[in-house]
Amino acid sequence: MDEELDPDDENPNSVLDQEYSELVAILRCQSDSVIMQLIQTVPGSAVWLNRQTSGGSAAPPDHIEAMLQHFRRANSAECSNFLQRVCLLCDGIPMHLESKLMSVAGHEPLTCSDDLNDLSTGTSCLENEDAASRVTDQQPLTPPAEEQLTKRPRIDYWEQYKAEAAGSLQRRWKRLSEGLLTDVQPDKIWVSIRTANRVRDRPDQTPSSAERGGRTPEPDGDDGWPESRLTLESFLQGCTGKVTVLAGPPGSGKTLLMSFIGQQWTEGLGPIPSSHLFVLLEFRQLDLLSAPLSLSELLFHHYLPTNGDNEAKQAVVDYLLSNPEQSCWVLDGYDEFQKKLKRHKVQNERLDSEKPVPVAELISGLLSRRLFAGSTVLVTSRVRDVVDLDGLSDKVGQLLPWDQREIKECVNNFFSAKDGNLAADATEILFSSRHLLAMSSLPALCNICCVFLQHLLHRHAEKIKMLGEKGVEVKKKRLETEKKDAQTADGMCDNDRRSQKAQHGENSEETLMDGAKSRTTFSFTSAQIPATQTQIYLAAVATFLSRHPERPRGTEAAETSGCSERTKFAWKTVNLPAAELCELSRLAWRGLEESRILFLEEDVPLQNLASSIKSGLFSPVEVRGRDGAVVNAYCFLHLTVQEFLAALRIMTSSAVSDADLKKRFSLKTRWTTKSDQKTVFTDSLYLYVCGLASSDCTPALEVVAKAAGLKGALNWVQKRQALVLKLLKALCCSATLTGPKILQLCHCVQESQNQQLAQLVVSVRPTLELRNFWLLPSDIEALAFVVNSVGTKGVGLDFGACSMELECLDTLSRCQYIHYLSFRSRKYGDKFAEKLSSVLPRFTALRKLEFCGASLSSAGAASLASGLQNCSSVTELNFSDNNLQDEGIRRIVDVLAKLQNLTSVKLGRNNTSLEAAECLVKHVSSCSNIQQLHADGIKELTLTFSQKSESNSCKIKPEATVRLLNQKWTQSGMQNLARSLTRCPSLSELDLSGGEWDEETLKTLIQFVPSFSITERIILNDSCSSVQSVKILTALLSDCPSVTEMNIRLQDPVQVSVAFSGGREKTANVSSKTLCLSRCNLHPIDLEGVWRSLGASADLSDLDLSCNKLGDKGLKKLMDFLPRLNKIQRVDFSGNDVGVDGAVMLADGLCSNNRLTHVFISDGGKDQVMLQFSSDTSNGKLQTKSFRINRRSLTASDVNKVCRKLVQCRSSLELEFTQCSFAEKSVGNLLRVLPKMSTLQRLNVSNSILSTFDALTLISCFPENHRVSSVELSPQGESFIHFAEVKAEQVHCRLTDFSFKEENFVLLDRLNQILQQNRQLFYLDLSGNQLEDEGVRRLLESLPNISVSSFINLSKNGLSQQGALHVAATLCTCANVSAVEVSLGEDERCLIWFTQKGGGEKTLSVKDSNLDCDNLLRLANIVSDCLSLTKVELKNNMLQPEWIENFVSALDVNLRGCTISVEESWIGGDDAAFLLRRCLQLHKPVRTIRMGDATLQLVLTDNMESDVEFSAQSAIKNISVSSSSVEGAELLCSLLPPLPNLTSLSVGVKHSFVPEELLHVILSSTSIQSLTLCGVIISDAAAQTLTRLLPRLRSFTLSHCVWSAAGRLLLIETLRESNALEELCLDAAMQLNEDCSRGLAQTLRNMKSLQILKLDEIVKSSGHPEADVVLDLLAGMEELKRIQEIHLGGWRLGDGGIQKLTGILPGWKDLRAISLSKNLVSDPSGEKLLEALSGCRDLEELHLSSNHIGDLTAARMALVLPSMSRLSVLDISENRVGNEGLFSLSRAIMSLKNLRKIHLTSVGNSELSAVAASLSHCPLLQDVGLGWNNCGDAVALELANVLPVLHDLTRIDLECNSVSAAGVEALVRALRCCPALQVIRLWKNKVSLRESERFSQMERRLNFSST
Repeated sequence: MDEELDPDDENPNSVLDQEYSELVAILRCQSDSVIMQLIQTVPGSAVWLNRQTSGGSAAPPDHIEAMLQHFRRANSAECSNFLQRVCLLCDGIPMHLESKLMSVAGHEPLTCSDDLNDLSTGTSCLENEDAASRVTDQQPLTPPAEEQLTKRPRIDYWEQYKAEAAGSLQRRWKRLSEGLLTDVQPDKIWVSIRTANRVRDRPDQTPSSAERGGRTPEPDGDDGWPESRLTLESFLQGCTGKVTVLAGPPGSGKTLLMSFIGQQWTEGLGPIPSSHLFVLLEFRQLDLLSAPLSLSELLFHHYLPTNGDNEAKQAVVDYLLSNPEQSCWVLDGYDEFQKKLKRHKVQNERLDSEKPVPVAELISGLLSRRLFAGSTVLVTSRVRDVVDLDGLSDKVGQLLPWDQREIKECVNNFFSAKDGNLAADATEILFSSRHLLAMSSLPALCNICCVFLQHLLHRHAEKIKMLGEKGVEVKKKRLETEKKDAQTADGMCDNDRRSQKAQHGENSEETLMDGAKSRTTFSFTSAQIPATQTQIYLAAVATFLSRHPERPRGTEAAETSGCSERTKFAWKTVNLPAAELCELSRLAWRGLEESRILFLEEDVPLQNLASSIKSGLFSPVEVRGRDGAVVNAYCFLHLTVQEFLAALRIMTSSAVSDADLKKRFSLKTRWTTKSDQKTVFTDSLYLYVCGLASSDCTPALEVVAKAAGLKGALNWVQKRQALVLKLLKALCCSATLTGPKILQLCHCVQESQNQQLAQLVVSVRPTLELRNFWLLPSDIEALAFVVNSVGTKGVGLDFGACSMELECLDTLSRCQYIHYLSFRSRKYGDKFAEKLSSVLPRFTALRKLEFCGASLSSAGAASLASGLQNCSSVTELNFSDNNLQDEGIRRIVDVLAKLQNLTSVKLGRNNTSLEAAECLVKHVSSCSNIQQLHADGIKELTLTFSQKSESNSCKIKPEATVRLLNQKWTQSGMQNLARSLTRCPSLSELDLSGGEWDEETLKTLIQFVPSFSITERIILNDSCSSVQSVKILTALLSDCPSVTEMNIRLQDPVQVSVAFSGGREKTANVSSKTLCLSRCNLHPIDLEGVWRSLGASADLSDLDLSCNKLGDKGLKKLMDFLPRLNKIQRVDFSGNDVGVDGAVMLADGLCSNNRLTHVFISDGGKDQVMLQFSSDTSNGKLQTKSFRINRRSLTASDVNKVCRKLVQCRSSLELEFTQCSFAEKSVGNLLRVLPKMSTLQRLNVSNSILSTFDALTLISCFPENHRVSSVELSPQGESFIHFAEVKAEQVHCRLTDFSFKEENFVLLDRLNQILQQNRQLFYLDLSGNQLEDEGVRRLLESLPNISVSSFINLSKNGLSQQGALHVAATLCTCANVSAVEVSLGEDERCLIWFTQKGGGEKTLSVKDSNLDCDNLLRLANIVSDCLSLTKVELKNNMLQPEWIENFVSALDVNLRGCTISVEESWIGGDDAAFLLRRCLQLHKPVRTIRMGDATLQLVLTDNMESDVEFSAQSAIKNISVSSSSVEGAELLCSLLPPLPNLTSLSVGVKHSFVPEELLHVILSSTSIQSLTLCGVIISDAAAQTLTRLLPRLRSFTLSHCVWSAAGRLLLIETLRESNALEELCLDAAMQLNEDCSRGLAQTLRNMKSLQILKLDEIVKSSGHPEADVVLDLLAGMEELKRIQEIHLGGWRLGDGGIQKLTGILPGWKDLRAISLSKNLVSDPSGEKLLEALSGCRDLEELHLSSNHIGDLTAARMALVLPSMSRLSVLDISENRVGNEGLFSLSRAIMSLKNLRKIHLTSVGNSELSAVAASLSHCPLLQDVGLGWNNCGDAVALELANVLPVLHDLTRIDLECNSVSAAGVEALVRALRCCPALQVIRLWKNKVSLRESERFSQMERRLNFSST
């Protein structure tokens, strides 16, 4: 460089003059301290310069120029010294300039001493010493001496290395630019930019959709890519010193651009200054470096080896470290880097450049500024990998794909250089194929498409030419044949004709040739191009292989047919290069498995390597090995080519297993996260696999598979294709795919060309939601393929923040069956809307369009409106959350009338004013099908339309609803609105809530309301809140006849509504009106204004004045105004603080106002005050009135005042003081006034009478007031006194849960006096009064003087055993006592039952009382004293055997027929046997002994005279032993022999053999006439013994016994001889075979005296319903004329059997019971059966459960059962009876006065209320079964009503019904008067566990369990 200097350049002044401008620019970039040091070199003669610069720390530009001007004129030595200092102190001096300056300045550096001298000199010249000291403190004025000595050689090495780098980059560019068709122009390359994200990490999941129409912050669309764009040249400006990322897909030219930027740098152009070192590193090279290395090794071994020594290398490194800002690092292809960059917690920690570290550590340090801080870094990557660089980059941009202009330019350049005449045809083909066009948007793939098109057009032209030549030859031959035929034909020799034909032939030939030539032009259609991207790749790869120069001519791979009759791309697989494809696919698959894109020479076979390079499929890549030497490597033309060939390997090679395929087959998302697994590939493998699974690719795959050596290639390929489709189908069925994956799925389905899969995609997800990623036209094309597969079903597309070019909308219009289209993003503005409007009419199936949350203005609205007017099928529009403003709303509204199918339009959040709302109201009046207008401030604005079919079906137009909420109305605005509303034909509702109007605005509205046509209501919530507004609104009731109801509430929230009668035409029908002024802050004075506003509103029926401040004065004004309200029905005056005076006022009004019927006052008038009026008093009949006071403290004076007013009441009156607190003497005053209240019907004092004294005070009304019919008092429950003229047996008294302990005995005595003075009581309930033993004793002493007809209940009074004995003694002391029940267990029951007749049978029951021995003996004495006692029951009293023996011993022998029953858990074992023996030894007159598992029962004889001696053995006639062991049978063996008069014996030993000894004993006892064996096993020997016994028996029962077949047959044969039998029971004792059944039928014919026959279940397994065995047995019963009871359950009797039976029944005149359960009796047969039973007048039991009877049978029961006056048991469970049948049955039940048991379980109907009500006519009823019918509370309530009259009822079954807590509550209340009722089963009802526990504690007779 120095050699080129002119001689004048050796003069430093001349050099300074030449480089003046460049030095000015360099010095302006230096720091202030450097400039100050240079200024100090100015000699003292230039003091003026120092004086000017000393004023501040910064040197102005003119000072720099003045300094340079000074040295231009200075001597050479000073100028040289200055230039040397400039070189040493300044940074950023270009190498050429620095070398020039140092050359003229000399090489001798300044010495330290000189430097110091200069500094001292310079400093002394400064006038401002402080400024100089500041500069000195900040930085040394000169570099260290060592730095001065080393800077020169460092600069030389640095410049030398830069020169070498420039040469390398130039060579690289020359190599890469050889095939370029056009120059690289950065000013024409477009980049979209975004702000670098340093923290973002997007998860791979579909974001939840925001609320529809909600204006929410714009999401990060397209994974962070915005819409703004600029050129690459502009994008790279200012990148110096920053980290810049340039992203783009593979093949977008990133590597080429980086090389071009390097080339520009070598020429001093571009964004990188030439003074920088340009380091271009490729990640594909870095990825090969596995060993740690230092910075020096990276530069000089693997980037650019240098010939310099270590000193030179170190100098370059040192310069880099000291001047990092002078370096530019280009890191190309981060996506090809296998490793991920690590983040460091300590960001400021510097990286040691000399320490060997992994290459990833070096790159990370470079990006994170831990190495070369301030350097320029430029990184290229794929878009998906940019997320790894978040937090490291300063600026990020993405290369935009080529648009159609750039694609066309590229195609033209390609063909103009080779086949210019084909450029237009190629362009037309490319633009007709969406796949070719999409591929061509990337430069690398565009080149592949051009190569493919070139080959395609060449082959097409050749075929056309061949076709033309062949056509000419064929034509010539045909013409010659015609000529010969013409010569030989008759009459065809005319020369003219021959010449004409010859001439015609010539012309035809010429025409044919011309046609052939013309057909060489382009004649392709889009259908003749490969249909999918995969097929294009297959054709393109084959095309590249066919370009091999050494390949024989004609071995083309993929060709089109070229014939006009062919319309589809066709494969000529004969010429497919299968071997090459097979080998390349193997290599590609290997690279895919190893994640390699670079292949070394040894990886590729030589023959394939050469051909692939020559064909262009392989590209050579220069990389350096570990030693830095250049290594030849190769890669495929494009990553997608490698992935396609790998997919080809998958589909054609058995080396790839199904598992490998499944592992690789997964959809990839476009959302990226830092946790994603890094890969160098494009994730297109699965896409190509799906494409190869198409049947169109099967022939090609077969050829390649054969080349791979597969046997049965076609079958194997088809199986592999089927597997791919199966995997794809599974993805189609998945409902969890995110938006990007759904789109990728559409691409896969499109590649497969499978319509069924496309339909499956949209069947699983009818709406495809796509969110936050970039969409290309190819993506829309894939969506179109899927959408168009659904046909007329339609599909929805929801685009949320997805960026797309406008041309995407053209592609979108190909989707024929879109019914829902949504765009949501601020990205979509007016231009987008304008383009959308042009394609909207093409969506013929579109029903719903959403363009919300966007940037639409009125201009965009106008565009959309113009497009929508041609979309007649649209039903829903959503333009909310835009910026339409009023003008935009008008634009949209104007087009609505043309859309006849609209159902809704949403226009909210569009920055509108009231004008928009008024515009819509006007539209409501003009548009006939608007159903609703809804506006809420500026947030919501919606129009709803009625369906066309709805409006056509109605003669009257549907009424619209207008809701304009939260609008700021003014008086003028309201006037305009009201005028518009008057023009509306009919409105159903007008809602103007919100806005806080003033009173004038309200008046304006009210003036227009009578002109409105409103059918339902006006709502004005939160609009008016003053009392004056109440008066204004109230006037509507009189001014507007159609107003029917008005509700006003002024407290928060303010609510105002006005209801209408239904339009003007219905005004005449208005009969009542309602006015509610609740919580309006009204005072008494305000009522006057309200009354004036009401005017003549005589139709007011409901008035609500609750929760105001009216008080007693306001009540007085109301009572005065009431006479004017002729139709008033209800007045609510609650919450107005009504006092006692007000209550008296209301009592007076109740008496004086005939229409006032009910007054209710609660909580002293603070809570509720309700007045109710009767609707009609014209008939003159006085109605029952009620006056109720609840929760109030009442003094004696209060009671007097109220009651004195009520005495005047002439109507029937009910008085209620519930939950009140009576002061002293209040109850007494009440009692004194009660006789004066002659019309009083009921006094309710529930929860008010808390003291025993007050209770007795009220009880005393019994003897004094004969109108009292019942008294029920309880401090914790309901308390009533009823007044009525009733019969004596209906009067009762219930006084419960008070306290009569010892200190209250005085009160108890008073109670006794009251009860003795009282008249006849039906029952007396004194339970729970803490009477204890003494209190009960006192009461029992008075018992003979107390008149009670039914029972006295003394339960829960704390009785002991002694008290229980007192109660039991009443059996002896009181003749009217008929029964005593005592239980001291948890139930604490104590009941004394009475009879009116006196004497008669008496019973005693003592349970759970734990009687000790002494009290048991006392009880025996009581029993002995009561000679009329018939039954004694001792249950669970913990009695010992000896005690029982003593008890029996103590009994008087004079007891006649008394049954002693003892139940204890130990009875049934050895102790029981011992006890039985002892009882027989006591010489008591025991007639019957029954012993079960826990029961011992002794029945005393009733016909033995007391003075006749007898033996116990001779008295015993009946013995029954039932035990679970054989001990009972063994006991009988010892007891029977000495019992001479034993006539009946019953033995039940479950599952045990009957002892032979017992049978022999029975056989020897000749007096036995009745034998019962139950549940025993009878051996053949025992059967033989029984046959000897049978002839003398009158009763024989075998129930559930086990027999052998021989034993059964023997028994049947023996029965023929048993003519004396009167009772025969074989229930389930045997299974009759054919022989036994015939024998039994014959036997029955002989049993003339049989009265009871039980044969249940004996023909269970006999087969069909009408089996012969059944008919035979029925025939055998024809002679049983004396039969009284018959059981034929489980016989499967059908119509035939019933018909046979009905023929027999008339002969059974004495029939008492019949059981036909578990048969097949149909409804018609049941009717006939009942008809046949009508003659059985003495029938007592009828069992028909588990049959098929229904309404017919029930209707017949209604006719037949009334004649059966003795019927006591009726069971028709498990049948299907309808409502009519149950009604008929209820009428029948009313006549059954002797009915004791009725079961209607599971009759298939829950409507059993009528049946339950009819039970009141059955006074003897004991058991009711209504379970499993799903009955509700109605049935429970009916049962509760009838319970008081069913005195003998013991059991109710309501299992598995729908009784709720309310129904159970009613049953609990009714149980108080039903002491005999033992259990109500309530399992499986609608009662919660908590409630069931509560009810069980209240009443233990309620059973909620399953047992």
